[in-house]
Amino acid sequence: MTTSPAEQGDTPHGTVHGTLYDIAVLGAGPAGLSAAVAAAAQGSRTVLIDGGTRPGGQYWRHRDGDDGALHHGWSQFRRLREELAAHHLLDHRPGHSIWHVERTDEGFTTHTTRTGHTTRDDIPRTLRSRTVIIATGAYDRQLPFPGWTVPGVFTAGAVQALLKGQGVLAGKRIAVAGTGPFLLPVAAGLAEAGATVVGVFEAGLPIAFGRHPVATLRNLPKLAEGAGYLRTLRRHRVPWRTRTAVIAAHGTDTVTGATVARLDDRWRIVPGSTRTIDCDTIAVGYGFTPQTEIPLQLGCEMRRDADGSLVARVDSRQRSTVDGVYVAGEACGVGGAQLAVLEGELAGLHAAYATNGSPVDRRRLARLLRQRSVQRSFAAAMHQAYPVPDGWQTWLDEDTTVCRCEEVTAGTVRRAVRDLGATDPRAVKLYARPGMGLCQGRVCGYATSCLVARANNRQPTAEDLRGLAARPIAQPLTLGILAAGFDDNGA
Repeated sequence: MTTSPAEQGDTPHGTVHGTLYDIAVLGAGPAGLSAAVAAAAQGSRTVLIDGGTRPGGQYWRHRDGDDGALHHGWSQFRRLREELAAHHLLDHRPGHSIWHVERTDEGFTTHTTRTGHTTRDDIPRTLRSRTVIIATGAYDRQLPFPGWTVPGVFTAGAVQALLKGQGVLAGKRIAVAGTGPFLLPVAAGLAEAGATVVGVFEAGLPIAFGRHPVATLRNLPKLAEGAGYLRTLRRHRVPWRTRTAVIAAHGTDTVTGATVARLDDRWRIVPGSTRTIDCDTIAVGYGFTPQTEIPLQLGCEMRRDADGSLVARVDSRQRSTVDGVYVAGEACGVGGAQLAVLEGELAGLHAAYATNGSPVDRRRLARLLRQRSVQRSFAAAMHQAYPVPDGWQTWLDEDTTVCRCEEVTAGTVRRAVRDLGATDPRAVKLYARPGMGLCQGRVCGYATSCLVARANNRQPTAEDLRGLAARPIAQPLTLGILAAGFDDNGA
């Protein structure tokens, strides 16, 4: 393997044992792929680490022989995938689940586990690098409602992943609900694949995009994409209802129906508007929750974004507030795949310059910055057009489960504030155990923060979200794997 300039000679950065990479890119979705390819092309020895068996992340999740019919930007993915496979300075490590990143004298050590079929596979492995680019993406943000724990209620992303990754329909009669533009491709894909989509129930009001004409007109391809999904839904006679939500799921062993209701502008139920629909599956998504465990582990400064998410603060070069740590994609703000690709490329170029001094074409940088600005303006408009007001909390009764792992109800969370004096989610977690189960608050963290904030007559803060998002171990890990203690430096 070619040696990068960072490893030439007897330098302080020379390897002690195994490989010292210039850059470790964490995550192989749109941002990570783009960052890794850009960094390698600039002469940096780069390792791309991801838990999936194939590159692409959730957005480009695919299966063998996939023709890309269910994907947008497929040609862009194919180009990145081909460059990933071809570049001699790029080492792709699929199937490596990242559970911790630590700072070292030489840079960073990324701790992973590789799940396989042999004893040797189920062991912790480490990869050392001088810098890291965090591109860990996001997952569906969930809001609890009565019946959401009944089998047959999925996240919208899970339903799409089943279809894209396995070619499997989650059900036959599917209701798609939540808020945000992501609901449209999910519903369109299900309808095209043969499911009966009984309705798309959008809690927001998409015409609010009209308040941002400049940002909208600068992103005409996104408008065309949305219009294409709506045409697909119309062709399959799928009703699309705005200011409407699924407020309850029915059934015991599986979903047998759902209650939908009209909402006012604060998402409170309009009296007399509820009705029951027949369905066997509900796909729900209320935006996305960025995966921020790694930037929190490394001490990056965080902020609360316009959509209410906790994200890493970055500068114009995608640098975090911690030296040597770059962040791209949803971990620094949810904005879609195209924005993630641009941020990834910028992060890769700047990280390469920082590690090996390779010059970057100024015109290329200027173009990327202009394109990123356009995409970020659209993301800001999207967040304002699809807010999540706290009226959803009025859908819950006291027995509604909030934390599925520990079976903590909304009433228990509220009583921890009212009767025990808890003023923040961290205190409620200690009193009542929401976020202490297997998922460590990944599912219930946002909802718990909102419930606690409202019970204290205020809005959630970044510190509230941090209290349920900080995890020293980013992925589930057994003590047995740790006890194995074998470390071959990532081989």
